[in-house]
Amino acid sequence: MGLYFNPNNKKFIKDISSSIYVDKTGLIEKLNKILCTNDNCIAVSHARRFGKSQAANLIEAYYSVGCDSKDIFSKYEIAQADDFEKHLNKYNVIHIDVSSFSDYAGADVVDMITQRLLKDFRIEYPCIDYEEPLYMIISDIYMESGRRFVIIIDEWDCVIRNYADQPELVHKYMQFLHSLFKSMEATEFLALGYVTGILPIKKINDESALNNFRERTMMDSKNIARYYGFTEEEVRVLCDEYDISFDEIKNWYNGYLINGLHMYNPNSVCQAMMNHDLCSYWTNTSAFGAINQYITLGFDGLQDDIIKILAGEEVAVNTGTFSNDLSNINSRDEALTALIHLGYLGFKKQGDNRGIAYVPNYEVRQAFRQALSTGPWKEIAKSVQKCEDLLDATLKADEEQVAQLLELSHEAYVSINKYNDENSLSCAITMAYFTAAAYYTVIRELPSGKGFADLAFIPLPGNSSKPAMIVELKYDKSAETAIDQIKNKRYTGALAGYIGDILLVGINYDPKSKKHTCKIERHKR
Repeated sequence: MGLYFNPNNKKFIKDISSSIYVDKTGLIEKLNKILCTNDNCIAVSHARRFGKSQAANLIEAYYSVGCDSKDIFSKYEIAQADDFEKHLNKYNVIHIDVSSFSDYAGADVVDMITQRLLKDFRIEYPCIDYEEPLYMIISDIYMESGRRFVIIIDEWDCVIRNYADQPELVHKYMQFLHSLFKSMEATEFLALGYVTGILPIKKINDESALNNFRERTMMDSKNIARYYGFTEEEVRVLCDEYDISFDEIKNWYNGYLINGLHMYNPNSVCQAMMNHDLCSYWTNTSAFGAINQYITLGFDGLQDDIIKILAGEEVAVNTGTFSNDLSNINSRDEALTALIHLGYLGFKKQGDNRGIAYVPNYEVRQAFRQALSTGPWKEIAKSVQKCEDLLDATLKADEEQVAQLLELSHEAYVSINKYNDENSLSCAITMAYFTAAAYYTVIRELPSGKGFADLAFIPLPGNSSKPAMIVELKYDKSAETAIDQIKNKRYTGALAGYIGDILLVGINYDPKSKKHTCKIERHKR
């Protein structure tokens, strides 16, 4: 049938024919429960490459009357549902990828979408009055066919993101969406409204017309969280199939905690599996300027928070003031919230509009590193480039070079008014070992013996040639004192199950001279 109206299932067939396809058809059973109810409008806002478009193709193939998908779905999870055949290919479907129209039509995006839909409509329903507004035409088709509509809008927010400086266009577009999803006619013809994007939709400027949508975000996806991204169990299966270390995959691509599930970026995982190579895949799909756009804003506390986050710490964030408009950022909290929606920060929900932001994994950490190198934080970037040198110097027990490199890190990462602060020292040193996460699991304040080791570095699988490391920091004492504390409080006990070599690293900072000293010993079992 049509390209946009009652399409076939070819896009879904292409998806399942990929080298790696993880069954997400269980999403359909969730959607079937809300068909033709007051909860029948869902807005899924997730970061790029988290499976939103694949889900849209899945929904299209299942509901569209323009194809027969029974045999295709018969081997997937949805086929086990009691209502599998009840709704299969029973609905009029409209599927629009707004980004494809926006890129081509620009300010005429609404008119172009309308014209393409009318072209498809005329093929199947030539006798309809096509001089009426689009939503009325859809209503007439519903009355003639007796079939309700499933309307899928992919990349709904690209107009908001690309044309924020054209409020009249944005308003026209929002009115267009309102007519499809919340007009009086829509209450009759709409079985399911499904929109995807990076941004949630309910707070776009002064438009509240789409408040009937149930939001599903990177912060809270309710009962459909597992259908966007790969779950930890799904990744384990793939690691077994492709003979790749799960621990290494986890270090590189894990970290998104959504409704209690550890979710992985599916694009990155698939690329790593097929190439048998762990590197930054997802971050190459977006400009690093997207990070710099927000981390360089001059809001109080933002720069310090970014440095803390990159050092492995977590910072509190209030997401409630974010207007769901990436061009209208007015506070530190809004900048961090934007980075969460974009997938550059993870989020642990702790209450309504409250939670903890953090860097989710090594892949994203690398994106920040490259962003810093292209932005205004070039002094920090220079120090990040020294991280590999620092790790090499530590492994070689070159105490003098370690002390020198740590001094550079401390100067780069800490503002002058906080230079002599102990917490700032800890943050700076963690940042100095920025790249160690490629080879180690880095643990801050590891419980052990009679206290807490400041930093522990445990080699990841495949890095057994590298020793484990315990790092103790001292302030206005001595590096030797730090080594003694590691020994006396038996911090090595935390690594009792580790059979490789262990380096003991003591670091001291003298606040008067602003000098760093280092002592390194090899632990003998």
